[in-house]
Amino acid sequence: MASVSKVSILDYFNIVFEGDNGKIESNCKACGTRIQAKRSVTSNFVTHLKRKHPAMYDDFVKRKDMKREGYSSACLHSFTTNGGNPRLTVPVSAGAGSGASTGGVGGAGTLEGGAGGGSGTGVTKFDRHDPRQVLISEAIAKMIVHDLQPVSIVENQGFRELLQLLEPRYTPEPQHHIQGQLLPAYAYQAQLATRQALASAQVLSLSLDLWNSSSQTTSGYLGVTCHYLASDWQIRSALLACLPLSGGCSGRRVLADFDEVCQSHGVSGRAFCVVADPFPATATARSCCLPGFLVPPVLVNGQSGHDTEMVNNENDGQQIRNGHGAGGEEGDWGESWEQGLGVSRVNCFSRSLEQCVREGLCSCPQISSTLAKSSCFYNYITSAVPPEKLSQVFDGLTPGALGNIPDSSRDWAAQLKVLRRLLDSVEFLEEMSGPGELALGTTDRALLRELTDVLEPFTEAWDMVHGDTLTDIQSDRHVSISLALPCVLGLRKHLSETSAPHCPALLTSLSQSLERLLDPILENPLYITATTLDPQFKLTWSSNPDWHRQVLIEELSKHSSASPSDDLNKDLLSQSHTLPVAAPSPVSSLSRPCKLFSFIKQRPATQAKSLEQELAVYLREEPTDEEALHYWRRKAIDFPLLAQVAKRAFTIPACGTVVQSIFTSAGRLQSPERGGVIPKNLETLIYLKANYRLLWT
Repeated sequence: MASVSKVSILDYFNIVFEGDNGKIESNCKACGTRIQAKRSVTSNFVTHLKRKHPAMYDDFVKRKDMKREGYSSACLHSFTTNGGNPRLTVPVSAGAGSGASTGGVGGAGTLEGGAGGGSGTGVTKFDRHDPRQVLISEAIAKMIVHDLQPVSIVENQGFRELLQLLEPRYTPEPQHHIQGQLLPAYAYQAQLATRQALASAQVLSLSLDLWNSSSQTTSGYLGVTCHYLASDWQIRSALLACLPLSGGCSGRRVLADFDEVCQSHGVSGRAFCVVADPFPATATARSCCLPGFLVPPVLVNGQSGHDTEMVNNENDGQQIRNGHGAGGEEGDWGESWEQGLGVSRVNCFSRSLEQCVREGLCSCPQISSTLAKSSCFYNYITSAVPPEKLSQVFDGLTPGALGNIPDSSRDWAAQLKVLRRLLDSVEFLEEMSGPGELALGTTDRALLRELTDVLEPFTEAWDMVHGDTLTDIQSDRHVSISLALPCVLGLRKHLSETSAPHCPALLTSLSQSLERLLDPILENPLYITATTLDPQFKLTWSSNPDWHRQVLIEELSKHSSASPSDDLNKDLLSQSHTLPVAAPSPVSSLSRPCKLFSFIKQRPATQAKSLEQELAVYLREEPTDEEALHYWRRKAIDFPLLAQVAKRAFTIPACGTVVQSIFTSAGRLQSPERGGVIPKNLETLIYLKANYRLLWT
């Protein structure tokens, strides 16, 4: 057999250091980029070549293909020259299974049957460093991360048979390799990318999320998310860390972990604001749902297709306190939380909005029974009415599709939309499904109609903050707190003008919750500043523009008083690198100082506008629907002081973070319906899922 030289991805890198544990540091021969990895995990090297040097990557793949072709040709020549059976020409890979197979005995296969058999069919297996092997392993790791699957899935027989059918040459990686090497390598790569991005970030804000786990091994997880302004004036978000909270954790412990994360990522002291609700509001990932109303259809055994926690809003508070308040530490939480985060802390607007709706729904007991009845009617008509008729009512949603609604979108707003469509077409649905005991009476319809009308503006505010869909948690959609103040004003006006004869307790509770949780936003200088600097609002919302203008000037002065000239110079310098600048025109010789033109008066130096002048000119302009950061990128030269503050204010999110949605999904992995299976090193999976776009886009 002719010898074939070994082809390695490391041929394209210069190894500068190699540790005892197999860890190596290499420089790319083409661009000099330093890459750290283990010798047995070469995905970082392959990915670098594929993304940065396509020609070198194509050369590497071609060399690997030539090696395989040469090896196969040598085997074929060996068999034919020795008088062997020409059908047995596919070489048996090392380590192939020795069990019985359809291709032959002892792992030897035929050309006809080798492609579709098991590991013993004689198909040449990929080398571990083969690009195709590396890419398939990376795809499996991405699937595990994206779906929060346990790593043990790679050991399942059905999964391995599927891989064998799709790519017989692929050698499945063992569980310990993916869990101990691949996933940590990706996490390390994400950490490096995050630190590099944050080092050049102009401004940033942070979010704290707590999740109380039902696991016996941990009491929950802490997520620290950073929202920063990139060089292209786009807001980016990255999960800095997901830390398990073991035992009876306290507020001081969480703050200590938070400080450690900030120190390790170089953001300590740089954050403009920290979004962290008072305990215990942040200690849950549980969504607020309409009590008694289940969107998924009921199964044959009478149980809901999903967790019963969806209908039990009344017990949320107790369950939250049980998550972190055990051991009499709840008082310690409140005190240490406020003292540790101080004035830089703001509440998450979307969670406060959700809490208002939660308290309103819990205040009206008759709603639950009526919603339960409407749920039974809904489940009945989705099973009795043909799908093509249902699509006319539910905008194409069929019973099967409704049962597959993602967990992240099963909230009160999504359920309210389904309920509204149900009420709008109730006569049509009753006619299609036939008479039955589950039909909604006149009183039921009136109460449900009143419920949907009262909560409709809350749904509109929720959609503004979260968007129409919550299914794609990988999106970079960022909504700033500039929307919060107008939403609160609109909700307050709506509640003051609405009457609710069938459920007055709902209206009263919503008004009280709004006053307690959201009305403070109306007098908060930070929210006033963010809303006014949003070009679509400015001061059009204000009933007292003079007073709000004065509040705005004081807030702007506070945030631009610290060495404004230095900050301005830095901002303008950064803009010179990020904004497209036209080529400078040649300088006229007349502008050069000389004795000959000394009689000509010198041009006066351009006076910088004061903060009040910038604000006056800005407010005189008509409001525009232009996206806020796009507007301030364009106007940064005209209003440098205002733009400096706008950068900071618009990094503060109005809605929950990506990790909050992931916590919700991870919580359902522990549900009894799924056997309570918790993936090992769940914090690593959560971290990689939250930073998915950072790694794999």
